[in-house]
Amino acid sequence: MKNTQAQRLFTSESVTEGHPDKICDQVSDAILDAVLADDPQGRVAVEALTTRGLVIVAGEMSTHTYVDIPEVVREVVREVGYTRPEYGFEYSSLAVLTSIQEQSPDIYRGVKVGGAGDQGMMFGFAVDETPELMPMPIMLAHRLVRRLAWVRKNQVLTYLRPDGKSQVTVAYENDRPVRVDTVVISAQHCPDVHMDDLRQDIIEQVIKPVIPEGLMDRDTRIFINPTGRFVIGGPVGDTGVTGRKIMVDSYGGYARHGGGCFSGKDPTKVDRSAAYMARYIAKNLVKAGVARKVEVQLAYAIGVQQPVAIYVDTFGTSEVPESRIVEAIRKRYDLSPWGIIKHLNLQRPVYRRTAAYGHFGREEDGFTWELTDTARDLRELIYG
Repeated sequence: MKNTQAQRLFTSESVTEGHPDKICDQVSDAILDAVLADDPQGRVAVEALTTRGLVIVAGEMSTHTYVDIPEVVREVVREVGYTRPEYGFEYSSLAVLTSIQEQSPDIYRGVKVGGAGDQGMMFGFAVDETPELMPMPIMLAHRLVRRLAWVRKNQVLTYLRPDGKSQVTVAYENDRPVRVDTVVISAQHCPDVHMDDLRQDIIEQVIKPVIPEGLMDRDTRIFINPTGRFVIGGPVGDTGVTGRKIMVDSYGGYARHGGGCFSGKDPTKVDRSAAYMARYIAKNLVKAGVARKVEVQLAYAIGVQQPVAIYVDTFGTSEVPESRIVEAIRKRYDLSPWGIIKHLNLQRPVYRRTAAYGHFGREEDGFTWELTDTARDLRELIYG
């Protein structure tokens, strides 16, 4: 029985790869991957907008390779699952407009000598709530929408369509997750499915396989398509834009965010690479046992190689002074943009996969910022 007096609640959301904003993130990162596959030194900053029957791609690129952008866009839309005319958005009939120019020479002058391509501050975070050292609410929300896509693509629930959302509220006691309080899922579907069948199927095929049994109890609330029908979805129902799901991409609102999105940006852009590095450092600190919860901020000035400031907050979970942790970070890592790119091997076509279901907590091949291979080094520097 839950004790509401002793608990606090925190909520995070995620979306499927068929959500309009996520289509745009994947388009932007698929274009980036196409450039990096042939030109690792290519410079890319592209964004997309989608609505009914249309995708617009705009931005800056400096590269010696050629990318058939309309073909890349249509392949992303096909793989996501918009393959039927009745969806109102279908890959083969899609109109694609492009407006691409070269990167500003003013920016290039700063980047070519190893400096940051822009000013800004980036945050990384880690906490020991899950094996991936991520906040539990966002990890469960991601797993739900990934499962929603899996049962659609594997024909377990044949009436599902590509758009969808999840939301998970987790109850905490003494700063530890103890139970799932609320689960919300909105799943796009074909028009002839009965709502009672859909709701029961989602519980049995999506929620139960994802949410550990010990985290749910008789007081856990479940809302599935709470407004009823969800037939019109995707870009037909909502305009999508690159970079509009930055909390879904990072920590679900549990930790701070510098404000810059990740998708469509090559790794010389510290919006992306420094956020990945900050996550990597935070995760290695937690893995090293320095703290059980850590937030790292890296701040840059345009054209300047090293960060102008490093900030660490352990939220009272470490006995080590945060100034000592910062000193160890400076000693162990080259935090220049090129130092980060080299350490994490970022000039590779890995980014399309990051553009749906979160950039962090993905212990999959290629996600080098999720490795904990420097935890021992940090521990030795901090404790001697």
